[in-house]
Amino acid sequence: MTNRQILVIGPSWIGDMILAQSLFKLLEQQDEDCAIDVAAPAWTLPLLERMPEVRQAIALPFQHGKLDLWQRIRIGRALRPKGYEQAILLTNSFKSAILPFVAGIPRRTGFRGEMRYGLINDLRRLDPVRLPMTVQRFVALGLPPEAPLPEPLPRPELIASPEGALQALRRLGRELPDSPVLGLCPGAEYGPAKRWPEEHYAAVARWALEQGYAVWLFGSAKDAAITQAIDRLSGNRCLDLGGKTRLGEAIDLMSLCSAVVSNDSGLMHVAAALDRPLVALYGSSDPHHTPPMSERASILHLGLPCSPCFARECPLGHLKCLRDIAPAQVIALLHQRLDKINTSKTDPA
Repeated sequence: MTNRQILVIGPSWIGDMILAQSLFKLLEQQDEDCAIDVAAPAWTLPLLERMPEVRQAIALPFQHGKLDLWQRIRIGRALRPKGYEQAILLTNSFKSAILPFVAGIPRRTGFRGEMRYGLINDLRRLDPVRLPMTVQRFVALGLPPEAPLPEPLPRPELIASPEGALQALRRLGRELPDSPVLGLCPGAEYGPAKRWPEEHYAAVARWALEQGYAVWLFGSAKDAAITQAIDRLSGNRCLDLGGKTRLGEAIDLMSLCSAVVSNDSGLMHVAAALDRPLVALYGSSDPHHTPPMSERASILHLGLPCSPCFARECPLGHLKCLRDIAPAQVIALLHQRLDKINTSKTDPA
């Protein structure tokens, strides 16, 4: 008798893929012998490789925004022999529903989206009042319709490799510092309206350096100009990783950080899933919709009348929702988080 096999059509955003792990955990809790495969863009595979619930990650070659009909049909046909019992679609587009339909998966579960009637035969109505959070929506698709969500929700937990982190440092010509490390994540793929100002990050970096911390600046190649500016404003004393690490290396390196400060970004969710003490900064987005899934996270959000606007750039031109979060507020929260760590280390067993 074969185990129950499930194909998940995963999201494209790094943060959403991390939140999807809550669904994978739920499915495993329901049936510890089930096999979960995840089909998603190739750049998300380093995340899936660090999720023990996932049996296989299937890289999808489709271009963003393209139908790529024949490729979807070809891959769907190739998956038919797998014998999946259910497909769960975490995306709401018409094109994402083609592959599981062609694969002949008998039960295809997803929310109503772009004219997907027929392609999805377990079609759910999304109630944003009952399910305001992205992670709740993902988990709900692993349950019968209208079933209550588990409390608490399963939390994402990435498995990092300390050896992978050391190899990444060696590749960069660095060694693991003797001092604790503060990680700063000043980028945001979505746009400038989610980025705390560079000068504010630099103020936090200078404080940390004065306290004896090493400071690592995380970011993709698109964030390299930002990390370079922060390093320059900090006296060129940080380890600038902007554009110099692959995603898997960044995950492993972040696991070594004593604390992390991040915009609302994919790396914020990485830090939460690594259970790092975290200060998360929200501007144009809504912390009630995509919060970090960690008890060790502190959220700073001013809640101005103009936010959340969900815009890529501030429509009013002032970015007060982030500029008015002072570095001193972040430093105070870091003090709280780091003091808890130091207290737990000194408390007798």
